Formats: sequence, structure tokens, C-alpha cells
Amino acid sequence: MNVTIPVPSGALDGYLAAPGADSPQPGVVVLHEALGLNDDIRSIADRLAGEGYLALAPDLFSWGFTGRCLVSTFRDLLRRSGPAHDRVDASRDWLAADQRCTGRVAVIGFCMGGGFALLAAPRAGYAAAAVNYGIVPKDAERLLVGACPIVGSYGGRDRMLRGQADRLDRALTANGVDHDVKEYPGVSHSFLNHHAGWLATFDRVTGYGYGATEADDAWSRILEFFQRHLRAG
Repeated sequence: MNVTIPVPSGALDGYLAAPGADSPQPGVVVLHEALGLNDDIRSIADRLAGEGYLALAPDLFSWGFTGRCLVSTFRDLLRRSGPAHDRVDASRDWLAADQRCTGRVAVIGFCMGGGFALLAAPRAGYAAAAVNYGIVPKDAERLLVGACPIVGSYGGRDRMLRGQADRLDRALTANGVDHDVKEYPGVSHSFLNHHAGWLATFDRVTGYGYGATEADDAWSRILEFFQRHLRAG
């Protein structure tokens, strides 16, 4: 269902997928790619609801003109602070306060959203983070002090993020953070995303896009990780 999420700067559009459960369930904030909140991200929220989670996908570009939102959001990602991070946390707070949620909330992100999910991990309020081909800062070891448990998935053929999986693994190991980071050698960027239209054609030409075998394995790891850290206790 479509929802409106109050945030410090006004409100965001969003998509909420609820599990068919009589009792409160853990929540997951689903953060989209630079492509915005589309049918692929909605289907991911639906998948998580099917696994028993209350899943909220905020549209991080819905607070103003799309082009302006895109530039501003990426700027906040790269500088690691700003309104975009506040919007992510406000989405978490809104989800945690829903009577259908236990109050335990994870965050999962893809590409741009993966970067935001990683930076959210050290902040209070997250029980786990799933980082899918999100950028890992060079000073990740310092940034991830006190981070929640993290499961990360990267493509070995992703030239934009070469060496990022190893950097993340080393940073989390150094900080004693429970983690599961894996690089899949046979795929590139966006291998967990089902793109449609011209983007599907772009993926085929560039080698980006969905990889069925690798995506199945990554989802198995993500769901097992969430099971341990969201339903614990």
C-alpha cells in the first residue's frame, strides 16, 4: 500500500508491504537505487513481507523536483551527513512506531541505497543492515565503530566497486562486528535487481543486472542473517 512518511523536511511518499500475521513482526526499511522507488523495489518489499517482515520502501526523491532530489541525495551520501540521512532515520522511526512492528528494524539497500544502509549501521535503532553493492568509504574502519551486524553482497565484475567487499570485510572484522560479506565473481552491479524496459537492455549490453544463481544465494544469506538478528530474543 502507498503511504506518506513524515520527515523533518516535510513528508515522503512510500510503499508499505505487510505480512499476513496476527502479531507484531520485525520491520525492514528498503532503500532504493538511484532509479528511485520503482516496481522492482516494491517487489523486494513484497518479498520481505512474504518472509514475515513489515517492509517500508521510502521514496527518497519524493520531497521535491526529481533532478534536484537526486543530486541532493547523492551529495548527502558522499558527505555522509545531511537531510537524506535524516529521512532514512525518520522512515525507520515511523516503521518502528507502527503497531504491526515489534520495534526491531533492519535496513536493506541497493547501490545508492546500499551506501545509505552502510552509513546507517553505526546509528542507533538498527538491528541489522544488508548492504548490496553499496560504496564503502576508505575510512570504513573508523566509520563502522559500533555498527549493527551487516550482511554485504558484491559482484566481482563490478568495476565501479572493485575491492569494496574486501574493504568492508576487513573494517567489520577490525571492529568485531558480526558480519557476512561475500563477493560473487560471475556478476557485476545490480545483480539482485530486476530492471525493466530500456534499463534491462542497458544491463544486457553492459553486463550489469540480474544474476539468478547469485541472487538466490544472496537472498538466502540475507534472510538467514535477518532471522538471527531481527527475531533474536
